[in-house]
Amino acid sequence: MFFKLISMKKIQILSIVLLSSMVMSSCMTTKTSIGSFNEDEGKEYVYDSGKQMWLFWGLLPIGRTDVSTPVDGSCEVITKFRFTDVLISGLTGGIVTSYTIKVKDKK
Repeated sequence: MFFKLISMKKIQILSIVLLSSMVMSSCMTTKTSIGSFNEDEGKEYVYDSGKQMWLFWGLLPIGRTDVSTPVDGSCEVITKFRFTDVLISGLTGGIVTSYTIKVKDKK
């Protein structure tokens, strides 16, 4: 009875919206500027990077990723949920998830 009320076109649109929302989640990014990073002049470069792995939908960390920061403390920390992280999460049903961490500095 429920499927008689919803047309096939509406089901297709709903499927596209749900699939798009899952794919678009792969571009979640958090940027945190520390110190005088925004005011400093110079060209940005990646100082260090790493991956943080989690178990059970982000409840338990698998180790701690040690991403170093510059001595002067002025940097930008970027945490991304990239496409590769979505693949890891999707293939394991969310039991294992990962985030990519980058630390940027200026020369």
